[in-house]
Amino acid sequence: MDDSSHRRVSVAEAHRLLRDGKAVLVDVRETDEFRAGHAPGALHAPLSRALPGGRDMILVCRSGNRSRQAVALLAARGIAAVDVIGGMRDWAAQGLPVEDAYGVPGVVI
Repeated sequence: MDDSSHRRVSVAEAHRLLRDGKAVLVDVRETDEFRAGHAPGALHAPLSRALPGGRDMILVCRSGNRSRQAVALLAARGIAAVDVIGGMRDWAAQGLPVEDAYGVPGVVI
């Protein structure tokens, strides 16, 4: 756990949890960022809007700042979630897939 007492996961752990069907990935970046490039299968719920609840969620943004804020907001509502350390920048840097709004290779902006 980090100093804010909210659980965080590495990109590798997030990828494993998603691959094993144990969680859903929620991208909390704004629409233009998400459309440019996101992890395949990620749900889009910008931090500037209300976030979904219910299922185990892994939250991701570009660098980890917004997803960490979103985890805190959800925790205040009693909803468990974790954020990805390093966000989509680290996701792409580790060679994991990134796709755009059309399902073809995208970029992290």
